[in-house]
Amino acid sequence: MPQKAMLEIRHLQMIAALARHGSLAMTADELNLTASAISHQLKELENYYDITLVNRRTRPISFTPAGKLMLQLADNILPQVARTKSDIKRLAHGQAGRLRLASECHSCFDWLMPILNVYRKEYSDVELDFASGFEPEPHQMLLTGDIDLLITASDLPIDGIVYQPLFTYESRLVLSPAHHLASQAMILPSDLADETLIVYPVEQERLDIIAKFLNPAGITPKHIRTTELTAMLIQLVASERGVSALPDWVVSEYEKKGWVISRTLGDGVYCQLYAGVRQSSLNMTYMTGFLGLLDGVKKP
Repeated sequence: MPQKAMLEIRHLQMIAALARHGSLAMTADELNLTASAISHQLKELENYYDITLVNRRTRPISFTPAGKLMLQLADNILPQVARTKSDIKRLAHGQAGRLRLASECHSCFDWLMPILNVYRKEYSDVELDFASGFEPEPHQMLLTGDIDLLITASDLPIDGIVYQPLFTYESRLVLSPAHHLASQAMILPSDLADETLIVYPVEQERLDIIAKFLNPAGITPKHIRTTELTAMLIQLVASERGVSALPDWVVSEYEKKGWVISRTLGDGVYCQLYAGVRQSSLNMTYMTGFLGLLDGVKKP
């Protein structure tokens, strides 16, 4: 005995098309089938449920109460199927997913925010998320997939991670206008031996002023104080609680307000900013799209 047909997506598609056209022939044209094939699908459903679904003698074809229930099911299910197919296709082509960002540059969001706003519009199916920039090993987090993109000044040679250069900036000493070092145009490492250095709470080797200025000269500041907020850092410096170092584009905004001043560290401490990503993620459209926006960024 032949097995009865099961209800399938193709049946719902046929019912929906039949409701739109009211004709077996026009339904067959839309679905690239023959009228006899459409008639056969209808018989499969009617035999399966042992009930009549359409009135074939009416013009246009009309639905019985059972057929209307089937049409209601099609109207509910088919849009969900279409959306799911579209989502799967976007995932397969890297157009949807989650992009988790972290930044070792704690003052980068001023120039990063406009890029994020553009990205959200162009990749609305991508969920943007942010991780703390104060994690002890952000490069390892990138490698293990805890984050997907890292804004960093350290292009550590790690297998599986690639870096896209962004721009170069100068790290400058930030101090109160009343500080005794304010009269100097250039700061030497030895000038900071008796100072309190106010920094972000990260490993010292990741701080430009220590790694590229003080350590090579064998100088250690008298005290190191940490704060997570740039605004608090500026307030502490302005209150003569210590000195700090910030990228030139950051400190310039506060200099314009007269709150602090900045001075050159030695002959200048210059750093290159990068966007680090896993090499395996470069085939994702939403990742290359973000890197494309970063490629056009200029130093603030």
